[in-house]
Amino acid sequence: MENQTKSQGQLPLNTAVLVLADGRAFTAKGAGMVGEAIGEVCFNTSMTGYQEIMTDPSYTGQLVCFTFPHIGNVGTNAQDEETASPEPAARAKGMIVRADITEPSNWRSGQSLNDWLKARSVIAICGIDTRALTNHIRENGMPHGVIAHNPDGIFDLDELQEKARNWAGITGADLATGISTDKTYNWQETAWSWPNGFATSSSEKPHIVVIDYGMKRNIARLLAQQGMAVTIAPACYSAEQILALHPDGIVLSNGPGDPAATAQKSAPVIKALLAADLPIFGICLGHQMLALALGAGTVKMAQGHHGANHPVKDTRTGKVEIVSMNHGFAVDSSSFDENLLQTHVSLFDGSNCGLRLHNRPVFSVQHHPEASPGPQDSFSMFSDFANSVRERLVLQSEQKSA
Repeated sequence: MENQTKSQGQLPLNTAVLVLADGRAFTAKGAGMVGEAIGEVCFNTSMTGYQEIMTDPSYTGQLVCFTFPHIGNVGTNAQDEETASPEPAARAKGMIVRADITEPSNWRSGQSLNDWLKARSVIAICGIDTRALTNHIRENGMPHGVIAHNPDGIFDLDELQEKARNWAGITGADLATGISTDKTYNWQETAWSWPNGFATSSSEKPHIVVIDYGMKRNIARLLAQQGMAVTIAPACYSAEQILALHPDGIVLSNGPGDPAATAQKSAPVIKALLAADLPIFGICLGHQMLALALGAGTVKMAQGHHGANHPVKDTRTGKVEIVSMNHGFAVDSSSFDENLLQTHVSLFDGSNCGLRLHNRPVFSVQHHPEASPGPQDSFSMFSDFANSVRERLVLQSEQKSA
């Protein structure tokens, strides 16, 4: 059912409404927390991984419409949380799905999706025409919207539309700094494997510092899986504070918001780390931040890339990987100078998905190599980074011995 805006409209048999800034309204059933959530509406084409998507800090400030109709069937569990931030805002603000949330049927489930949403103060709307909403986004871009959940089924649609119109939006917003850790901490958990789950690493060298712009846990896990000691550092740290941790390599994590806004403070830090001649690996927002620090630009995308079925081509080898993506901004490859090599492109729209600095172990990708859509097409990015770090250490040792 879809209604156009009307004042103080009562929506019988419906307990939730999604109202877009342009006045389009979808009425259906509410789930999760009662209240309102305002954000940028995007669609995600993944068929699995809804818990990881909803807890990915890159979705901060967004309402996620799932194109796959059945969401919640396998429930939720403590192991699939991706946010490492204690900040409650470091996750998607709302969920939009086609079918009603059912009781879970999966041996790993520890909690139903509805109860999980309530525990995390996330609002959901179930039963809307997600195909119509997705087509609307494809044709008009990602709109501002409000999900309102009220068991009484009474909503002021004009007021909700006004809230969506007046929301400041993500463009120009530095969201990463606000959800980053506020102190350094060590990470030892490695990747999940059957049948034992997560293991731990006791490595002390080489030492990697991850700058937390909204880091997903699996990034740190796969670094630890490579036998590296991992320290997570706040996004607000200066280059001097990061270098004082004595890193052998730097990882720039994923995260939310407008990269140009975050780069106002972070780009000078990354430039100083580049001057320190350290291997650097950027992921998602970290890719965009590295590009900005190297003098390139970023642009806002109309509908963004959100899903686990995106084909990306390595321009150096011709290899095509199926990757997970979540970004509403893209690096503008036309702004590259002669020192930057474009290493990956999207086969959907040709947008930039990777770069490398000539003759330096400095590289980044727009997609999420720590995710498992291919299922592990891009895991080699972590071994490539680990190898570059170890090669640098060997070279330094040889130079000291000479």
